[in-house]
Amino acid sequence: MRLRRLSSKGTSEFGAFLDSLSHTPSAAVPFGLLGGVETAGDLEVQVEVEPKVFANRFVMATYLDSLLSDRGLKDLKRDVGLWSWLALFFFDQLCPANPEGHRKVGERARYIPAVDDYRKYYRHLLAGPYSVFRAHRDEPTRVLPVLTGPPSKPGEIAEQLASRQEIVTNKSIMALAATLYIDAKTQRPKRGAGGSGPGSARRFADILNQFDLTWDLYSMQTPAMMQMMPAEFERFIN
Repeated sequence: MRLRRLSSKGTSEFGAFLDSLSHTPSAAVPFGLLGGVETAGDLEVQVEVEPKVFANRFVMATYLDSLLSDRGLKDLKRDVGLWSWLALFFFDQLCPANPEGHRKVGERARYIPAVDDYRKYYRHLLAGPYSVFRAHRDEPTRVLPVLTGPPSKPGEIAEQLASRQEIVTNKSIMALAATLYIDAKTQRPKRGAGGSGPGSARRFADILNQFDLTWDLYSMQTPAMMQMMPAEFERFIN
């Protein structure tokens, strides 16, 4: 199907549908908005999008990068209509129905990007992963800590790291996070990486916030950061 962007009318109707799920969790998904004359418009370039099923957020972000990057799309990050269209297109994966046909939608920003508020923008289930992947395109494995979850569930590690722009955009920090929290063989998070225990991703973010008061973390390399980490992180280093 040709990629389009929702119009203001289409975005409004999509938003109304999202709101309706709070009291009618089995409401029919308005896929018709994707091709409606008044609810969607064409892009400046022709891009074909496929109804793929993604194993995890990393695979999804990789596909979005191949789909959108270097296509000449202007101001892609702030294109509310395009990201909303994609969220609707992949809605069954982003907000899957349970066996009773009910969906737990969560906040609207997961589907319609809050482009003026980063702390909400990163929560968009497509634009968030794409932006993180794009920032580390030279070495995508750095973002595995925040992109290993399923498309509909970012997970605790993503919440702690991706919500802090000064962390998720820092290549050395994300390389350290991948070393600490990703099993090199399985490419999955190590046990104990989530939660709030010693050495967890939550503690990692807190420690880095303290370091940032004294050091310029953007100028530091990963090995130097590794040596600075408190003893509680040794179980992940080893």
